[in-house]
Amino acid sequence: MASNSATSAAAAIIIFLLASHAYIQEVLAAGECGKTPINAAAASLSPCATATQSKTAMVPPACCSKVSALFKISPKCLCAVLLSPLVKQAGINLGIAITIPKRCNIRNRPVGKKCGSYTLP
Repeated sequence: MASNSATSAAAAIIIFLLASHAYIQEVLAAGECGKTPINAAAASLSPCATATQSKTAMVPPACCSKVSALFKISPKCLCAVLLSPLVKQAGINLGIAITIPKRCNIRNRPVGKKCGSYTLP
């Protein structure tokens, strides 16, 4: 019987260690967009699709609110999204997309920040 409780205790310790390891990995895996995966953050910007076609296109208010929310998570988040494979596959013109925060009049945007070969206006 003592061996059963020792086995149970060992199993509990192993489960605790595995759960702790999984939690630590999740925390360490938090990227530029926090716990939001880059592709999910990119998909959230779908209201911005028309604004990425032309620098003179009107930026929908829903787009501006999504971009502003990404800046609140982290200024690096928008850059990570713009440089993501999903955005490249969608054929988004980064030279136009990078102008959206300015066109939305987002005050807390990091003007002059480099994003790949582009600079945030």
